[in-house]
Amino acid sequence: MAMSEFIKRMREKMSISQEAVAKHLGYTRQTYTQIENGKRDISLGESRKLAQLFNIPFDKFVTEQEATEYQIEIENNSVQEAKAEYRISVPQNRVDKFKEVLLYILAKVGAKPNIGETVLYKILYFIDFDYYEKYEEQLMGAHYIKNIYGPTPIAFKNITDDMINNEELERIEKSYYDHNQKKYLPRRLANLDLLTAREIKHIDNELERLSDMNATELSEFSHKDVPWITAKDGEEIEYEGVFYRTKDTSVRIYD
Repeated sequence: MAMSEFIKRMREKMSISQEAVAKHLGYTRQTYTQIENGKRDISLGESRKLAQLFNIPFDKFVTEQEATEYQIEIENNSVQEAKAEYRISVPQNRVDKFKEVLLYILAKVGAKPNIGETVLYKILYFIDFDYYEKYEEQLMGAHYIKNIYGPTPIAFKNITDDMINNEELERIEKSYYDHNQKKYLPRRLANLDLLTAREIKHIDNELERLSDMNATELSEFSHKDVPWITAKDGEEIEYEGVFYRTKDTSVRIYD
C-alpha cells in the first residue's frame, strides 16, 4: 500500500479528523489532504509526528505496519483480536464487573456531550488505579496500555462489541468540535449486585471529579500520573506505580 493510503487508513481507524491531523502537523487542511491524495510527499520530521499521533513506533510507521494488537482471551469465552503480539487473559468475573461499571458510568454521565470513548478510557483508568491506591484491592482490575493519548483499556473493544451484540449497549458516532466522537448508550441498567457500597461510592466520587473534563484535559491529567509515566509506549501500565504517585494525582492520605 502507498504511504498516503496507509496514513489515511490509520487516521480513519483512530477516528481523527483531517483538520486535527493538519493542526498536529502545523498545516492547513488543504495541504494535508494533498498528502492523503498522494500529491505531496512527507518529510522525515512529518513522519515522526504522524507516528506519534497514531501511536506507532517510528520504525513500524515508515514500513507501514500498524501498532501492536493484543489478543484478548476471556476465560470461558471466545478468543478475539487476531495477529496478536501479546496475549491478555481476562477472567469472566472481571469482564462481568467491567460491564456493570461501564453501564453504571453511562447511566450517570453518558449523556454529557464530552463523554466519548476517549474520555471513558481515562475515567475507567482512574476508577481502577485510584481504588487500588486507596484500598490496595482491585475494583475491575482491567489491563491498560500506554499510548500518546493516555491509558487505554485493552479489552474495551472486545467487551463493548459483545455488549452491543447482546443488545446491552449501543454505539453511535457524532461530531464533537473537530473530532469524530464515539458515544455509548446503555440499553439496560447496571446490575449493582456485583458492586459493593464502597465501590459505588468510589465510582460516584470519581465521576464527580472527572466527568466534566474533556478528552484533552483528561489526557493531560493522565500524563502526570506515575504509573503512566513509568510505562513504556504501547506496553501495559503497572498498578504498583500508584504507590509512587506525586501530589498531582495521588488520592490517598498517607501517614
